Amino acid sequence: MNQKLAIVTGGAGGIGKAVATSLSQEGFYVIIVDRDREIGSRVASEIGCHFEAVDLRKPDQCRSVVRKIGEEMGRIDVLVNNAGLQHVCGLPDFPEEKWNELIQVMLTAPFLLTKHSWRYLEQSNSARIINMGSIHSRVASLNKAAYVSAKHGLVGLTKSTALEGGPCGITCNAICPAYVETPLARNQIDAQSKTLGIPADRVIDEVVLSQAVVKKLIQPEEIAKLVVYLCSDAASSITGSCIDIDLGWTAR
Repeated sequence: MNQKLAIVTGGAGGIGKAVATSLSQEGFYVIIVDRDREIGSRVASEIGCHFEAVDLRKPDQCRSVVRKIGEEMGRIDVLVNNAGLQHVCGLPDFPEEKWNELIQVMLTAPFLLTKHSWRYLEQSNSARIINMGSIHSRVASLNKAAYVSAKHGLVGLTKSTALEGGPCGITCNAICPAYVETPLARNQIDAQSKTLGIPADRVIDEVVLSQAVVKKLIQPEEIAKLVVYLCSDAASSITGSCIDIDLGWTAR
């Protein structure tokens, strides 16, 4: 195939859907990887791309999907490790199975997908790996130990991958946004609204974005546009970077 091929994990909704849509519009052959078969298939049909049902909690499925794509398509040019989930709980009561799940999906799966895509990526003349970090790759929040640990670890993986990928023509960068308008963020806002007994807009301004200078939720399309740029020839010199889209959160 002549088209560049991009894999987007967690592409059935939120940031992943926006990224898959934007890359498809730019002419990439996009493969959405998501565990929700029904929604993933529908989104892929809407966008005009391919869908693979994969549970990133299972290492064997991480390996097998790359092998399948590589053997069938003969190339992998872009890997966007975007899939994520959240669990909010204090450390003393944090379930060990939830810790393992979050670390697997947001740190181990990106490692496995990167590792097993490598031989295809190094054959591309413009290979890109983009890891979806978070404001929690930079700072911590209460009751989110697993999420914060996974996102901090993803920065380390990004930098290590960039060092090893440079001589092979592979760039690797992380995008670290503050709260994005996604179902994951909305669920947290709604839960806080009920707990605190205040409207959702006050939760956004006074709780969720208390440390941000710009008081708004980031739109998924804003993240997608940066992904498209990082996949372009203009970004060929950018690697090992962690690019903040954090509403001024870390400027203090």
